[in-house]
Amino acid sequence: MGGALAGKVALVAGATRGAGRGIAVQLGAQGATVYCTGRTTAEQRSEMNRPETIEETAALVDAAGGRGIPVQVDHLVAEQVRALVARIEREQGALHLLVNDIFGATKIEWNKPVWESDLDYGLRLLRLAIDTHAITSHFAIPLLLETPGGLVVEVNDGTANYNDKTYRNSFFYDLAKAGVQRMGFALAHDLAPRGATAVTLTPGWLRSEAMLEAFRVTEANWRDALKFQPHFAISETPTFVGRAVAALAQDPQLSRWNGQSLSSGQLARVYGFTDVDGSQPDAWRYLVEVQDVGKPADTTGYR
Repeated sequence: MGGALAGKVALVAGATRGAGRGIAVQLGAQGATVYCTGRTTAEQRSEMNRPETIEETAALVDAAGGRGIPVQVDHLVAEQVRALVARIEREQGALHLLVNDIFGATKIEWNKPVWESDLDYGLRLLRLAIDTHAITSHFAIPLLLETPGGLVVEVNDGTANYNDKTYRNSFFYDLAKAGVQRMGFALAHDLAPRGATAVTLTPGWLRSEAMLEAFRVTEANWRDALKFQPHFAISETPTFVGRAVAALAQDPQLSRWNGQSLSSGQLARVYGFTDVDGSQPDAWRYLVEVQDVGKPADTTGYR
């Protein structure tokens, strides 16, 4: 395998679809060995009941030029995560990059206060969003620290600046995203003295498999969704956030980002990468300056 990340080992936890798949594939495109974990395999689906599988993601990593290794893991089960890390150590001897992109909630009760929300599922959502990341970090980071210069990426929805000022229209979802944000911040304090870096990273409005399906479009004709939601024009593919992680992983001055909340659009301007169409969508600036203030959809100057 060639590429700037040849010889590097990554664990993308939550690589079945969406941002996780995009990140895994772009790390593979730079030659990395990528452990692709999730609950859905060719033989068994998770509670999300979607068709995408970790085997498909691993095959895409291979096709991109890396080595994809699918491992079925429920990241809420400590023993499964412990076994995963032991396998990585046994097979590779090192871990250079950990991407926590685990979520997997099947429903979000938008615009309901906490007292009207389904408490049992709200607590389940928090476990899927927060406990999974904490469990995975607990077991994976010791191996990552054995090699100087390691990177932990907490994948979130929204920048710290946006989330701190904006209620995310669901008590439990808002809390989940605040928790992930804080984990990236806390990990940065623990990792910096030990020669590693932690960041929180958010894509913009992501054209994930589920989002395209919700609009009844495909990646080939995604602009047809604009007649239903004109602001979807600022959306980006999972490749874009994947290229953001790949760029971070190659940066010899990576530690400059330690503890920061980053976005794919922000990093595109720093590192010069683009989305598959050659654009650099800056979704979080667009949301603040155009969508949230009620202006007509117009991405001029934002991609």
